[in-house]
Amino acid sequence: MKNKTFEGKYFMEFLRAFLVGGFLCAIAQFLIDKFRLTPARILVIYVTSGVFLTVAGLYQPLVDFAGCGATVPLTGFGYTLAKGAAKGVEEFGVWGIFSGGTAGSAAGIAAAVVFGFLAALLFKPKSKN
Repeated sequence: MKNKTFEGKYFMEFLRAFLVGGFLCAIAQFLIDKFRLTPARILVIYVTSGVFLTVAGLYQPLVDFAGCGATVPLTGFGYTLAKGAAKGVEEFGVWGIFSGGTAGSAAGIAAAVVFGFLAALLFKPKSKN
């Protein structure tokens, strides 16, 4: 017999993650279309927004509500950097500002490098023409 409460709980969790993550992506697409911002500028805006919202205490409630819908987009990377820097300051004082963000996001950065390298080995690039 299936547990409907169990299924409903996860369905709502997935729905919240999808809606929040989709909304963050829709904002980025709007910025690209309306203001002709480049993806690099949006990356900077989103990462710094994640840092500022974390410092202001506004991003943690969003993470609690949406889970990976808030941590996977680029704002989530800013959130991870800010949380890591805060932890680094607690452990190492002022010097933790410089090492904490990197330590907090090291696993994600390492995964991106490794999977990017594997993709480069496995797939042959093609020109856009």
